[in-house]
Amino acid sequence: MTAEATLPSTSASPTARQIWTRGRGIALAVGLILIAAVAMAAVRSQTRHGELDPRSADPYGSRAVAELLADRGVSTRVVTSLGAARAAAGPDTTLLVAVPDLLTPGQQTRLHSAMADSGGRTVLVAAGSSSVERLAPGVTADPATSFDSTLTPDCTLPEARRAGSADTGGIRYTTTHLDADSCYPSERLATLLRLPAASGNGDTIVLGAPDIFFNKRLDEQGNASLALQLLGSRPHLVWYLPSLSDVSAADTGERKSFLDLLPSGWLWGTLQLFIAAALAAFWRARRFGPLVPEKLPVAIRASETVEGRARLYRKANARDRAAAALRSTTRTRLAPLVGVPVAQAHAPEALLPALSAHLNGDGQALHSMLFGPPPGDDAALIALTDQLDALEREVRRP
Repeated sequence: MTAEATLPSTSASPTARQIWTRGRGIALAVGLILIAAVAMAAVRSQTRHGELDPRSADPYGSRAVAELLADRGVSTRVVTSLGAARAAAGPDTTLLVAVPDLLTPGQQTRLHSAMADSGGRTVLVAAGSSSVERLAPGVTADPATSFDSTLTPDCTLPEARRAGSADTGGIRYTTTHLDADSCYPSERLATLLRLPAASGNGDTIVLGAPDIFFNKRLDEQGNASLALQLLGSRPHLVWYLPSLSDVSAADTGERKSFLDLLPSGWLWGTLQLFIAAALAAFWRARRFGPLVPEKLPVAIRASETVEGRARLYRKANARDRAAAALRSTTRTRLAPLVGVPVAQAHAPEALLPALSAHLNGDGQALHSMLFGPPPGDDAALIALTDQLDALEREVRRP
């Protein structure tokens, strides 16, 4: 066994135990976040099941409204396609659009054209800025929602005055229609609008929140009264639940780019991620601090440095680099001894003639020794070392 085999390992690579010790805190935090996300998704999926569906008896369903309307002679029919909703348009029909923002711009335009001159009533529930301007031209959704959920009518609309306070707080609207009824204001912006049709007896109701239709909220405030009056003015109610599987959503007649397929707000989300990454990089850089030069605590002998580098060369089997280092150092030391500037020590045409004149030796042998090819094995490298050492002693001899 050689002396090198008994040396202790000096590897700086972290062990598996060290990696686990350093990363277990992060792994635990990620695990807790995943568990919390799954739990929240499970709870939300249970509580929001069948939201605004007149067939659902869940807390956020609307079966109670449908049954109360049926007691008053109003029939309720659920549709999930744009074609069925357009076909139901008529003066004796109320069309409720549950989630208008799910409709594509083309669907919104076609639906509005079908209901504009039908003479019936259209109820838009919580229509945002992406849908209300097409389904109810002249109406704009305010970016800030209402802070209060229960509001008072504060308008002359008979349905609102009879219902009184109701849970209409949500999206707020402004309109350019001078004949519109603006009810349930929140900071001077309406959360319920009634827009009369340009001709006939039809109208459009824009409602900022769906709360008055929920089973769990129907018996609070004047929610039931307002819901029954808004939906019971005609003998037939068509409840439109937009579906992502509706084929009309793909029949747009135009090709969409990749950016059109991304959800709204992706640009702001990307910008926030970029800022967060920049702040994280800045924090990590500040944590390490600036580089500080530091003197070695002890002086290292030149022989130890040479021996350590020699071992590295041997471990890498780099005889060519070892030979090049030996020859370069020898040439640098020999050049001043024979009157050659150090800058020209590595030029054969300058160094070899001076050495030959000083030693009266064979120039070809000197060229092979100082500028020859790398040795083929360890024995040749050792022999080259001895030759260079003997050459330097001979040049130094007075």
